Amino acid sequence: MIEKIKELPANMIGFKTAGHVVREDVHFVKSEVKLLIDETDKLNYLLFFDHSPTDFSLGAWLHESLLSIKNLSKWSRAAIVTDCQRMINFTKVFNQVMPGEFKGFKKEDYLLAVDWTSEKIDLE
Repeated sequence: MIEKIKELPANMIGFKTAGHVVREDVHFVKSEVKLLIDETDKLNYLLFFDHSPTDFSLGAWLHESLLSIKNLSKWSRAAIVTDCQRMINFTKVFNQVMPGEFKGFKKEDYLLAVDWTSEKIDLE
């Protein structure tokens, strides 16, 4: 299940995974992302993994990838918040090949991730 994170700055969107994520969850994310892009013409996106990223089904991962390709030119900042070091490392690699900025954060740095994603602060 994916739920939208409430009370975030208006120029960003965030989601939290809880349990097993399926294709329908990703359709929800895509529709919410479209609304933000329509309003701001860019995508500042935060994904908080409450559990292991392995909670995603293959179909959900595939649709998540298509989401990023479809809105490729709109990516501004994307934060992955997880305690999975493998995902944080993957985000660093992803940052090298995608437009926009991508950063991985530990769960304890959630507020820092929100500030960075919303463009309130810059990080090296």
